[in-house]
Amino acid sequence: MRVSWTNALIAGGSALLGALALIVLTHVVARLVQRRWPPGERLFRQARVPYRVLVLVIALNGWVAGVRRRGDDEVWWHAAVLAGRTLWIIAAAWLVTVVLLFLQDLGLGRARTDVRDNRAARRVRTQVLILRRLTVALMVVVALGAILLSFPGVRTIGASVLASAGLISVVAALAAQSTLANVFAGIQLAFSDAIRIDDVVIVEEEWGWIEEITLSYVVVRLWDDRRMVLPSTYFTTTPFQNWTRRNSELLGAVELDLDWRVDTARMREALPGVMASAGELWDGRVSLLQVTDAVAGFVRVRVLVTAVDAGTLFDLRCHVREQLVAWLRDHDPAGLPRTRLEVEWD
Repeated sequence: MRVSWTNALIAGGSALLGALALIVLTHVVARLVQRRWPPGERLFRQARVPYRVLVLVIALNGWVAGVRRRGDDEVWWHAAVLAGRTLWIIAAAWLVTVVLLFLQDLGLGRARTDVRDNRAARRVRTQVLILRRLTVALMVVVALGAILLSFPGVRTIGASVLASAGLISVVAALAAQSTLANVFAGIQLAFSDAIRIDDVVIVEEEWGWIEEITLSYVVVRLWDDRRMVLPSTYFTTTPFQNWTRRNSELLGAVELDLDWRVDTARMREALPGVMASAGELWDGRVSLLQVTDAVAGFVRVRVLVTAVDAGTLFDLRCHVREQLVAWLRDHDPAGLPRTRLEVEWD
């Protein structure tokens, strides 16, 4: 029985009108939901295109299937059905991915990193960023698998493929051992809380911040704005320093080698004024002056100070060092370091 193209066009127009009606109805419902749930506006904006594509593809598939039942079994009808099924899978995977990423972004939006105590927020941010990458990769794999299984030829050879899956998996594991190790290491880093976004670390004798964590590598932004890219396995197999593992507050030291005639008592009395001039750089917890060594012609004076994070601590140490040098020059010049020579004449 041949297809009546007039009936086919009528059926196609009806399917298209039905799809447009559903899209309009969904748009109206979305507007009503946005008034009661503000984040819904962003969800509907992001999902608008994939949703419309999915609805149109479903309508197209229904039209093709209906026309095919009334028509003949020409090859191009089979091709149209397979193409429609492939488009349906792609559109559905696209929509599901957008919704999942939106739900993950909701959790990311609540994790504010612009506050002083942001350890928990940085942990959430790290885990969500890893989950986003896993979500995209997983949906791509699922969509490709569903597309391949929609072809009769692939389903036919499925049994033989499964029979040899053991050998293939061994070969693949050996070939991708390094890549898989980095992927699992990236997942481990995200959920073991070993490092987080914006953690202050020392790696390869370099000081910097964790800028990005992926499934295969970690980017460290060094103090001079260079980027060090390390494989994820580095942080699971190599010791490194994490200065903000539990909290961001740090204790630092300022050391000066001075003359034996330095008046440490007056210097200690001047320290509160130096710390007060630091303003918000000092967190008010510790400010202590000690003489830690006195050998080789010098007296070593150490000042311990604290700050809210590593960057602030560095600025505070520079400030304290500068102020103490100025105080010594103006109020205790005898304490400035000197090198003495003793010459004996026969």
